[in-house]
Amino acid sequence: MSFSRVYSAQTHLLKGKIVTVEVDITKKTLHAFTLVGLPDKAVDESKDRMSSALKNSGFKSPKSQNQKIVISLSPADLKKEGPYFDLAIALAYLLSAEEIDFDPKGKIFLGELSLNGELQPIKGVLPLTELAVRLGYKEIFVPIANASEAALVKGITIYGAKSLKQVIDHISKVHYDRKGNPIEKETQKISPQKPTAIVHKNVTHDIDFSDIRGQESAKRGLEIAAAGGHNIALSGPPGTGKTMLARVFSHILPELSNDEILEITGIHSIVGLLDDSLVTEPPFRAPHHTASYVSMIGGGTNPKPGEVTLAHKGVLFLDEFPEFEKRVLEALRQPLEDNIVSISRARGSAIFPSNFILVAAMNPCPCGNKGNKDKVCICKPNDLDRYARRISGPIIDRIDLWVTVGNVDYRKLGDEVIRSEKTHTIKARVKAARLIQAKRFAKLEKPASAKATGGRRIKTNSEMNVKDLGNMVKLSKEVRDLLDDSAERLALSARAYHRVIKIARTIADLENSQNVEANHILEAIQYRPKVNS
Repeated sequence: MSFSRVYSAQTHLLKGKIVTVEVDITKKTLHAFTLVGLPDKAVDESKDRMSSALKNSGFKSPKSQNQKIVISLSPADLKKEGPYFDLAIALAYLLSAEEIDFDPKGKIFLGELSLNGELQPIKGVLPLTELAVRLGYKEIFVPIANASEAALVKGITIYGAKSLKQVIDHISKVHYDRKGNPIEKETQKISPQKPTAIVHKNVTHDIDFSDIRGQESAKRGLEIAAAGGHNIALSGPPGTGKTMLARVFSHILPELSNDEILEITGIHSIVGLLDDSLVTEPPFRAPHHTASYVSMIGGGTNPKPGEVTLAHKGVLFLDEFPEFEKRVLEALRQPLEDNIVSISRARGSAIFPSNFILVAAMNPCPCGNKGNKDKVCICKPNDLDRYARRISGPIIDRIDLWVTVGNVDYRKLGDEVIRSEKTHTIKARVKAARLIQAKRFAKLEKPASAKATGGRRIKTNSEMNVKDLGNMVKLSKEVRDLLDDSAERLALSARAYHRVIKIARTIADLENSQNVEANHILEAIQYRPKVNS
């Protein structure tokens, strides 16, 4: 046999793509070694890694023989990136050179080869294994370091291998000597990886809500934000606890479902941020205010996910909010409104999920002392105007709750008796409110409602659109009149008007109230910014 075909895969955007590795060998000719199929530098260098790995695994190096080797990675129009194909290329070469014999049908081979033949871990094994299952493959071979991640997927046999030789010994009963004579070998099977169960760990956090003295209004706002999935901004002087409140906020979010854990773990695996454990808690991302547009939103020549996608199903905390580049802040419009980010480039476009809760923290002015009773603001009027203009009206409209975080009385800071509710108590109320919403929106997921929702799956009040509000949130005439009067007085935009209703619905859910009452509307209005939007 001078031709062979073996199957591998690589990540593409946030999904996987099957890559077919074909090898053709023409013997008794001048040496040539070609790899085609739009390979990047890492893929092209696999020729050298594979040659050394074969030599150190007891086989002849392809470069030591007079033969023409052509390796093709298809589909040819897909850019091949990374060291995913080393193992598949080595096996396809040995099969084509008739040095081993095995049936590659129904098998996927993934892994980077070191020069001594050991298999090194790769990124994105979870989504690649899911792809293999969907396409009907029966077995997948991965580096041993990736085996537990792959074992999260059911419906396929997973083999974690330490080396190229171990894979060869498992799949091939017969080796051939240099003259082509078969050499019978004892079969050394790799034990299949046992399925990995998703375990929700009980994590102990360093800071509890009760450790933060005072700031009860801010804690109330964060509770509402967590219960309804609303975006929130914390504004106040430096040192009042805005950053600490934001970090504790993620602890009161409900636990992730199994599907969400797999989705988030897959994203982090592709980006290379996954360690040995699953992502079982809502992600918390806190990029610095000097972060670039691409690192925040995603993109690049070959689009990659940014911070808004890494925060999917979790929290994106932007400290010093007005200090972020204007372009970055304006780019948040789509993910905040649609829970996705669409990236278009010359080489193609991509849509990444970005359903996160934005927590923004900011000072009231450049010096931070505007409105501070204890200190004097030294900012000039022009500085104040310039600072206020850094955040546009559309962005202000997309943030549901605006909370002022003021100075705390020093006596409260040192009083051990004054303690607020603990994190688990607040989290219990948040989970109860989320359960109420889940039952309400379950009606929208029925087949009869599929057209009305456009196939969307709504889980929180913040995800409702105008039509959903009309169907799911009924306001009495008295409450509607109160809302209309307040909206006219505050000059609310249509978007802000509807967001007030969403917040009021969340406040009602926290109180287990079936209807939105006047007090819910009044509290919701208090969280609108004290500026014209």
